[in-house]
Amino acid sequence: MNSQFKKGIVEMCILKLINDKKMYGYEVIDTLSRIIDVSENTVYPILRRLTTSGYFDIQMEETPYGAPRKYYVTTQAGKDALKQYQDEWSSFLSGVMKIMEEPQ
Repeated sequence: MNSQFKKGIVEMCILKLINDKKMYGYEVIDTLSRIIDVSENTVYPILRRLTTSGYFDIQMEETPYGAPRKYYVTTQAGKDALKQYQDEWSSFLSGVMKIMEEPQ
């Protein structure tokens, strides 16, 4: 799969996961990697970029295991971006399915 195409899909998935529940970095990687082929080398740069873009806020929380964890929380800009991704993805998939199902 084209790496830029895959990166866009992973970005949308990260936005969706964190929109559903605040998560820390490793939790995002663990959740995604159970479903799609991703690594921390893919996920962490996306998390940094989305945070820099204003799609996530950071919340530091103490843990009983040592250092505080950095949780990502979706901002309104992130919610808006996710909605746009979902609309574009749905339209794209509909078009692909139409092409795949109908003889040309």
